[in-house]
Amino acid sequence: MNTLPITEADLHAFVDGKLPAAREGEVKAYLAQRPDEAERLRAYAAQNMELRALFNPVLDEALPSRLIAPQKHPWQWQRLVAGFAIALVSGSAGWLLHGQDADRIQFAQGDALRAGPARYASGLARQAAIAHVVYSPEVKRPVEIGADQEEQLVAWLSKRLGSSIRPPRLGKLGYELIGGRLLPGAQGAVAQFMYHDATGQRLTLYVSTDQARNKDTGFRFVQEGPVNVFYWIDGKFGYALSAGIQKVELARIATAVYEQLEKPS
Repeated sequence: MNTLPITEADLHAFVDGKLPAAREGEVKAYLAQRPDEAERLRAYAAQNMELRALFNPVLDEALPSRLIAPQKHPWQWQRLVAGFAIALVSGSAGWLLHGQDADRIQFAQGDALRAGPARYASGLARQAAIAHVVYSPEVKRPVEIGADQEEQLVAWLSKRLGSSIRPPRLGKLGYELIGGRLLPGAQGAVAQFMYHDATGQRLTLYVSTDQARNKDTGFRFVQEGPVNVFYWIDGKFGYALSAGIQKVELARIATAVYEQLEKPS
């Protein structure tokens, strides 16, 4: 009997303890033959433990009222543009845990879905920022499938997410596609597309389909530690654009991303 190939999503699910027993055994056998990969996963597991120890208490805190947006009508493109403008002139809409922790990575793991739509959207940004921090520094394997195999990447991710999905073109803004990868989400598969500019600065677009119950379609900006994130919900998809660049520049790129997703070529 042929064994299915071990993917990056399998490895992350293994670290999170979410694999079926049979598949877990296959992953263990895979890692036994690859000590470098085993060491990488041990580092991820240690990181998860440290994050939970630091920030699990935050999951029980009440959401600040300033983050609860009215949910009267679906927003249209004009309202999104207004949202960008508001985000640029307002203070960070992120959930700052405590003043003395402003320079610490403000990541919290867990299923934010149970805490309500607004909190769930915040969870989307946080998970996108975590994925950005984990993969953007990678030199050898920043993506699973490179831009030179874009059609294969698109077909693979579209099949796994259950909907057609294609990376936006950001060349006019100075960013070229590196490639993408599949990640595990709270309720299903997640896609991450990675880009870089001529200086090597990287940004990632995180696409989640865990948004079926989320009616909070407002546009948001949040700073998660060293990472700035613009994120929004459109139908069943949640999008989060992450990078360690200035808010104004990231907003300009996010505008282009949204426009392409709304009006695909």
